[in-house]
Amino acid sequence: MALKGKMTDTRAMTVRCTDYDSDEEVYRARHPWSVYQVPVPSLEEAMDRLREGLPKDGWKIVKDGVDGSRAKTPQIVAESKGKEYSVDLRLLDERKYGDDPSLIEVTVVSACYRPK
Repeated sequence: MALKGKMTDTRAMTVRCTDYDSDEEVYRARHPWSVYQVPVPSLEEAMDRLREGLPKDGWKIVKDGVDGSRAKTPQIVAESKGKEYSVDLRLLDERKYGDDPSLIEVTVVSACYRPK
């Protein structure tokens, strides 16, 4: 993203996949984090860099528009080349959300897997 700001300190977590109708334990990894304390114009430029850079790095953008929220938050969703991972990127603008700081929210999710 090429941003100078603060990052949340969240850890990846494992959650059970609900996509499977079996008794097997099937999981996916989910890692949410954010970059904040960056002016909105810089966040918008970072989203533009992601639109350009993700495909160059083998990611396929499957959604580029706004999410379903009342604020119509800008959103990019992309899948890795082999669909092992997906990323959901949203630009939350404090001018639309009140007291919450502006940020880019990033959620990386793995495909479902069975532990060995």
